[in-house]
Amino acid sequence: MAHDARLETSIGTGYDLSNSVFSPDGRNFQVEYAAKAVENGGTAIGIRCKDGVILATEKIITSKLLKPGANKKIATVDRHVGIASAGLIPDGRHFVSRARDEAASWRNVYKGPIPGSALASRLGGYVQAYTLYSSVRPFGVTAIVGGWDSEAELPVDGQVGSGPKSGSGGKVEGAKAGGPFLYMIEPSGLYWGYYGAATGKGRQAAKAELEKLELSSGNLSLLDGVKEAARIIYIAHEDSKDKEFELEMTWISSLSGPTKGRHEEVPRELLEEAEKAAKKALEGEDEEEDEGAKTERMEE
Repeated sequence: MAHDARLETSIGTGYDLSNSVFSPDGRNFQVEYAAKAVENGGTAIGIRCKDGVILATEKIITSKLLKPGANKKIATVDRHVGIASAGLIPDGRHFVSRARDEAASWRNVYKGPIPGSALASRLGGYVQAYTLYSSVRPFGVTAIVGGWDSEAELPVDGQVGSGPKSGSGGKVEGAKAGGPFLYMIEPSGLYWGYYGAATGKGRQAAKAELEKLELSSGNLSLLDGVKEAARIIYIAHEDSKDKEFELEMTWISSLSGPTKGRHEEVPRELLEEAEKAAKKALEGEDEEEDEGAKTERMEE
């Protein structure tokens, strides 16, 4: 009898029927199932560059009748923030709607744009609330939130209001206001700040490529980031290369950059150029693999 109970616990039988029940070993199976829904969705990535942020998604074309460019998977939340998501598309749209409400509420109260950290915190709390009650289910999306905290509209770090010139609450020498931000919010409500984030079906391949870029050194420019993002999405798509897809990409730069602090689509010419380079890089890798295989056969 005890053996049967242990077996049921390990596979979730009986403990996965309600969202508000933990299994005896402390798992919430509904949240784990939501994470599986994300893994079945197209890949989404975010790259934090030294002068901005790039969001890119692999949008699988499920029907030839679909209009090209429609059914966007990346949305603008406020003029300085964008969200890319992987998983269930309707859940992603509701999530974006909530993010827009939070951004609008912040502007109404504080008369300025919502900082990235505050938006991530509010959205993380909202998603986590959907893991608590039996009347709702968890969000079937992992969302990547990226943007630019404007140096013109935010106070310098360490300066409280007009504040004293020195001492507690005073100005910190060398401190800078604003800058790029990138967060990823999971179905559990967990969120972290990232230099490079990836989710969806090809996340493992994408993560491996993002790690190679050494983004924490802060050397990658926004223009180079566009090329890298296209290359990474094409590499991540290799697992489902029998299906056609559209590459969707947006960017946000500093006030002095190409987007002037706004979240916008990457210009068509630049995107097409990045896609050509990505395809060429992929073909080059395939040729190298073929040559390696030939050499091995000859040695045998």
